[in-house]
Amino acid sequence: MAETYNGYCVKCKEKRDFEGEVHETNGRRMAKGICPVCGTKMNRILGKA
Repeated sequence: MAETYNGYCVKCKEKRDFEGEVHETNGRRMAKGICPVCGTKMNRILGKA
């Protein structure tokens, strides 16, 4: 189930919307996806639900 998130691409140096999946590690929720422009992995730390 992929959703759209807004994150910062380090390679492009811009904020972009990306489609990603939510993963949980050590009690932290994180959206992981790929930049639609350059293909670099992007992460976004989410708040606790």
